[in-house]
Amino acid sequence: MKIKYLDLPAQFKGNRRIRRVVQEILDSGQFVLGPAVEEFEQNFAELCGVKHAIGISSGTDALFLALKVLGIGSGDEVITVPNSFLATVGAIIQTGAFPRLVDVAEDYNIDIDKIEEAINEKTRAIVPVHLTGNPARIDEIGAIAKKHDLFVVADAAQAVDASINGKKVGSFGDLSAFSLHPLKNLNTCGDGGVITTDSDDYYQQLLLYRNHGLKNRNEARFFAYNCRLDSIKAAVANLQIQTIGEVTEKRNRNAVLYDEGLADLDRWVKIPPRRDGVRQSFHTYVVQVKDRNKLISFLKEKGVETKIHYPIPIHLMEAAKKYGYEKGDFPVAEAQADRIISLPIHQHLSDEQITYVTRIIRSFYKDKRFE
Repeated sequence: MKIKYLDLPAQFKGNRRIRRVVQEILDSGQFVLGPAVEEFEQNFAELCGVKHAIGISSGTDALFLALKVLGIGSGDEVITVPNSFLATVGAIIQTGAFPRLVDVAEDYNIDIDKIEEAINEKTRAIVPVHLTGNPARIDEIGAIAKKHDLFVVADAAQAVDASINGKKVGSFGDLSAFSLHPLKNLNTCGDGGVITTDSDDYYQQLLLYRNHGLKNRNEARFFAYNCRLDSIKAAVANLQIQTIGEVTEKRNRNAVLYDEGLADLDRWVKIPPRRDGVRQSFHTYVVQVKDRNKLISFLKEKGVETKIHYPIPIHLMEAAKKYGYEKGDFPVAEAQADRIISLPIHQHLSDEQITYVTRIIRSFYKDKRFE
């Protein structure tokens, strides 16, 4: 059996509605912003239970603009984690701020017990990452931020449609940044992003920030950026958002099947932790395993494609050298990076395929009497 880690063509294959809406945009000549973007923004705001959603050119730009609208820049520090995709730290650095990294907990999200010791007089914001589609402890993070008069900007790129006690990710903190990249659960035909907020003021400013600061065709209120969402991408995302609930449920069901199939391998395999009241939206299904590289090779031999998210913590990348971090600074994140593996979790998988993957993993550890 051949099992792809992702099946991107399947997301659009045979979907005549997508072809129709794309042709409508081409016929209209409205390629940037416009009605399709406005419709998507309304739909996304409703999905997240917030007043405003602003379409942006990418998830990275969404996080960058969310920080910029708060006035964060040179001389400031922003707290985040070392185990996310590098764009989280990259967006902070592009504002001119310093990324003050904090180790993570066993759920791969920021360790809230370590946040306050990282706060100093330069700290302006906390950027928790809802990694793998598992919401961080955003309520507790918000309480810490309020105590120290800090902003909270959530990196929700992987967590669309996740919730805590029924409250959707994207409705916590000052602002949240999402990605619509083709790899994401809610995606489009290329890069795209969204910022959510309940603030009327941030909303009005972000409309300017994403579009050169223009208040009309010929006048700019201030110099800003070109981070607009294209109409075709918005139109495609408008179709995708109609089935996001089904996508989330299927991915979460796949996760349960993995949980059940791997439950008695706890000596070798650590399944993703769960938290009461949290509805995850599994962007990735990440387990920690013994002898990872051999397992990856064994799965590949059996036709199963896997990934690692992410093998090198951000603070150990060449790009981060000048920020003064060293190996050993974040032991939990570093230890996880040596053990994690992402199994196929996408919504196009069958129960039979999930069972096949778990059977191969079981044979690696049990039948081979791995030690």
